[in-house]
Amino acid sequence: MRAIPLSVTAATAVAAALVLTACSSGGGDGKETGNKNTDRTACRIGQVGVQVGPANAAPSAGDNGDVPVTITNRGAQCTLDGFPGVVLAAGGSTATVPADKAGTPQKLTLPKDGTATFTLSYVRGKDGDAASLPAKTLRLSLPGASDSQNFTWSYGPVQGKKDAKDPNASVTAFTQAGD
Repeated sequence: MRAIPLSVTAATAVAAALVLTACSSGGGDGKETGNKNTDRTACRIGQVGVQVGPANAAPSAGDNGDVPVTITNRGAQCTLDGFPGVVLAAGGSTATVPADKAGTPQKLTLPKDGTATFTLSYVRGKDGDAASLPAKTLRLSLPGASDSQNFTWSYGPVQGKKDAKDPNASVTAFTQAGD
């Protein structure tokens, strides 16, 4: 019987730990929006109906607005596990809307025709202000899926915290809607 040197065994253990860490499903604070890892049970944007609004739009610069988004599953049972991914776009500029820091996502299972909602809250910016993103498009993705869909943003410019790429906005976690 041949003995394996301890240094080889330790190196193997370290390599295995690194491989397992690289395969982890995330970690962090769980508040990332969207999801770059795909999940076979995740709801797909192309298999759901999406209704954006009607909104409680912010009427003028500095005012707060809320845009509810309703997702209705049109396919087989699927899951929503995390925050929605939301990006606001204006021409070549984009801004990712962060998750609401007070929110905690829960895993929701949507049967066919099941619905869930989330809300995008924002502060309206001033027209022409360099710190405001003159958003025209809302790009939506669902957690666990890599595809996205664009919708028209008609609620005015979005104020930035530091600049237009850091929107003064947030998205809530999904909540089950309906019965």
